Amino acid sequence: MGYRVVIAGATGNVGREMLNILAERQFPVDEIAVLASRRSLGTEVSFGDKTLTTQDLDAFDFTGWDMALFAIGSDATKKYAPKAAAAGCVVIDNSSLYRYDADVPLIVPEVNPQAIHGYDKKNIIANPNCSTAQMVVALKPLHDRARIKRVVVSTYQSVSGSGKEGIDELWDQTKSIYNPTDDKPAKKFTKQIAFNVIPHIDVFMDSGDTKEEWKMVAETKKIVDPSIKVTATCVRVPVFVGHSEAVNIETEDFLDEDEARDILREAPGIMVIDKREDGGYVTPVECVGDFATFVSRIRQDSTIDNGLNLWCVSDNLRKGAALNAVQIAELLGREVLKKG
Repeated sequence: MGYRVVIAGATGNVGREMLNILAERQFPVDEIAVLASRRSLGTEVSFGDKTLTTQDLDAFDFTGWDMALFAIGSDATKKYAPKAAAAGCVVIDNSSLYRYDADVPLIVPEVNPQAIHGYDKKNIIANPNCSTAQMVVALKPLHDRARIKRVVVSTYQSVSGSGKEGIDELWDQTKSIYNPTDDKPAKKFTKQIAFNVIPHIDVFMDSGDTKEEWKMVAETKKIVDPSIKVTATCVRVPVFVGHSEAVNIETEDFLDEDEARDILREAPGIMVIDKREDGGYVTPVECVGDFATFVSRIRQDSTIDNGLNLWCVSDNLRKGAALNAVQIAELLGREVLKKG
């Protein structure tokens, strides 16, 4: 016996990826409904070897459906998630709306699966920010061994993290550079993204941090340990898919780089590719379409007593969004609903 599953936002990048991953991982689906806004109504999307037609999100009745994976942004989620939850359908939300709500678990299944049991306070589970998700997968096994005190992270985030508009802008600007008569000024981003990097993701806060940087701090504390100090600089780079992070870690106990490498090799969801030679590391190009979070460049930080550096790369549309949501759905089914 399988589940009745809803995908809200099925025509977007993340929604389509959710459908792909559900099919790839053979999630036990008895029935699936794909929802979209009225402007996308009737659009066809693929689910395995099936073609599905989107229904109207505004008119959909969630009664009798087991779970709904939302990829529709915070504004729409604010309207429709409580409606679905009240109808008895568990919402797994990819927006930032509920991430910091004390009554809503924020889950990365490899890190804090036990948090799933708190879902019933609101019938909603939050999916973390894409940059946080891949980082905490790498942090948790090291934290379990040596207690992480502080993390300094610089991110190199692909344009797909900003949606289809970001992908289109990079593509159009890249082409326009070779055709000076076809100027493509910045619209989605604050400056030219082609052949450039922009140290600005989301809005600026009073502290001088951007909201993306604040998210990494708040979410790491909620998912892993509130005592961990985190400081982040988040940068948009001209890469279509795949987020990269340079992570500096300070631990309470000394952790040798070789032991750290062994720990990460055994950790769920991680693939270690770490050879000290040309190409002995992973870049975004190699991680696209993969489920794993890749870790490379593991080495001691000699400037502090208990320090490590590492390089972390993942497909942000997968582990950073759709894959993590599907993994939450699998966890919910396995630990709570127990149908499939």
